[in-house]
Amino acid sequence: MYQELDKVLSQPVRLIIVSTLMKVRSADFNYLKEVTNTTQGNLSHQLKKLKEAGYIEIEKKFVNNYPKTICRITSQGKKAFADYVEKMKTYLNLENP
Repeated sequence: MYQELDKVLSQPVRLIIVSTLMKVRSADFNYLKEVTNTTQGNLSHQLKKLKEAGYIEIEKKFVNNYPKTICRITSQGKKAFADYVEKMKTYLNLENP
């Protein structure tokens, strides 16, 4: 009945990042830092994990001589998030009201 949850998305900060990116076209590093309320180092680590899983893509560029990191969810990330939500519904008995 219960299926194993995606270990990449089971980490709270990663889940917040992906759920945020599901709602917006893209988000920069500072916005994600504010939304996740985590440290710069932890956010960098979690973004790296999501990128390695293929769930997000990261673009680094310079704007007005300042580095800027932009994150976007990939189609693989969208599917992983949708699967995660469906499994959570099963865990929470939300499928058959």
